[in-house]
Amino acid sequence: MKAFGPVPSRRLGRSIGINNIPAKICSYTCVYCQIGRSLKMMAGRDTFYDPEELFRDVRDKVMDARKAGEDIDFLTFVPDGEPTLDVNLGKEIELLRSIGIKIAVITNASLIWMQDVRKDLANADWVSLKVDAVDEKVWRKVDRPHRSLKLDLILEGMLEFSVQFSGDLVTETMLVAGINDGEENLDNVARFLGRLNPSKSYISIPTRPPSEAWVEPPSEDVMGRAYHMFKTGVKDVEYLIGYEGNAFAFTGNVEQDILGITSVHPMREDAVLEFLNRAHVDWSVIDSLLERGEIKETIYNGKKFYLRKFRNF
Repeated sequence: MKAFGPVPSRRLGRSIGINNIPAKICSYTCVYCQIGRSLKMMAGRDTFYDPEELFRDVRDKVMDARKAGEDIDFLTFVPDGEPTLDVNLGKEIELLRSIGIKIAVITNASLIWMQDVRKDLANADWVSLKVDAVDEKVWRKVDRPHRSLKLDLILEGMLEFSVQFSGDLVTETMLVAGINDGEENLDNVARFLGRLNPSKSYISIPTRPPSEAWVEPPSEDVMGRAYHMFKTGVKDVEYLIGYEGNAFAFTGNVEQDILGITSVHPMREDAVLEFLNRAHVDWSVIDSLLERGEIKETIYNGKKFYLRKFRNF
């Protein structure tokens, strides 16, 4: 399943998500990841799917969504792993252009030191880069990167990309209490963002079940400090800490829609109920998926969530 949604996005409105790599293949295994630890870590690009097949899946999903009266603001590469690991990313973006919807890529930026990755990303309309830390020790604690990756090369690659990219460049910094929310790290990140000069910098906290149960968001005082520090170098800074809502689209096949969404976007219980009501089906669909081991149930911050259950390699 290579396309899902539309899903509500706090940054991009209504978005069709694109899964361009298999489940949980990533260059990081972040402590806060909402879909669990990476099942396979890698730091080299590879071929995963046929670009033409991916294009057809996205095109069909767009057609289904439009038939259902759903608005679409972006086609977004936001797989359950790192999208730039896909060596065909540039070709896929080129093919998707014919659909006539803006294209976004949400990347952890781990491979942006590679010239071909920067070239592929330059074809998108909107790109989000992860900047959780610019200190090696802090970066390894929070993002837990593949052992071959080097932070200095990644930061240099980001700066090079910011100069050549003509689209909308934003950053996201996920703060975790006791890991990367210290004043020194915040100051270092703020200084780097000033050099990067993104159109907007988002400050986020874990709002869905993280891969590590001990992960907690920073205090309100720390969030306020981070905001003001980031504002010294970036004109537009915004918190990304609210719930994005329950407006998940039903496009025809209830089970496939739920599996597609929950593979990258855990759904709160109230969102699932609202989705099922719009699809005119009852809770037995969820019971069936739970019994078959396709999804799992978890509690985070007093809220019940449902997410895709991945099988180990």
